[in-house]
Amino acid sequence: MDEANGFIESGILELYVLGETTQEETAEVERMAALYDEIANEIETISIALESYAAHHAVAPPATVKPFIWATIDYMARMKNGEKPGFPPILNPKSKISDYAEWLDRQDLQLTEPLEDINALIIGYTPQATTAIVWIKDSAPPEHHTDEYEKFMVVEGACDIVIENKVHKMKPGDVLTIPLHVSHRVKVTSRIPCKVILQRVALAA
Repeated sequence: MDEANGFIESGILELYVLGETTQEETAEVERMAALYDEIANEIETISIALESYAAHHAVAPPATVKPFIWATIDYMARMKNGEKPGFPPILNPKSKISDYAEWLDRQDLQLTEPLEDINALIIGYTPQATTAIVWIKDSAPPEHHTDEYEKFMVVEGACDIVIENKVHKMKPGDVLTIPLHVSHRVKVTSRIPCKVILQRVALAA
C-alpha cells in the first residue's frame, strides 16, 4: 500500500496520462497499475479530470477556419488530379467580376450542397496571394490580420463589411481591401447568400 501511495504521489501518473513518460516509465506505470487497483483507479480519475478540464476550457476556432481547411484539401486534390494552377489577378479598385469569369463560370466551382454557413473553393494559390470563391449565408465572425491584406469583391448578393465601427455596404462589383490590425466582420444583407471573390495578399505583394 505504501508503495502504491508513493507511486501515486510521485506525479508520474499525470505525466503518463499526458503521454510524457519515457518508454521505461510507461512500462513501469503499466506494471504497477496491474499490481495495484488504486493506481489503475487513479489513472482513470486523472484521465477524466483532464478531459473535463480540456472540454471546459476549449476555445472554438473561428467559423472561417473549417471551410478554408476543406478548401485547401479540395484544391490540393484537384492539383493532384491534373488541374493546372490558376493565376487570378490581384483585386484592385478597377477590378471587374468579368476578370474572374474563367473560374466563376466553371461547373466544378459552383456551390453544389446546401450552404450551412460559409463555404469556399480556392481558385488560385501563389506565395503572393490565395484567391477563393466564398459563399456566406448569414455572417462571418470578427477577425483581424497582421501579415496579409484581405480583399473582397462581391459577385452575388449583398453584405455589410464592418471595419471596426465603419459600415461598408457592398453590392455586386464592389471591391474593398481590409487594413491590417483592425477587426472586421461580414453581415449578409440580401435574401440570397453573398458570393464573393476573397483574396489574401501577402505584405510583400
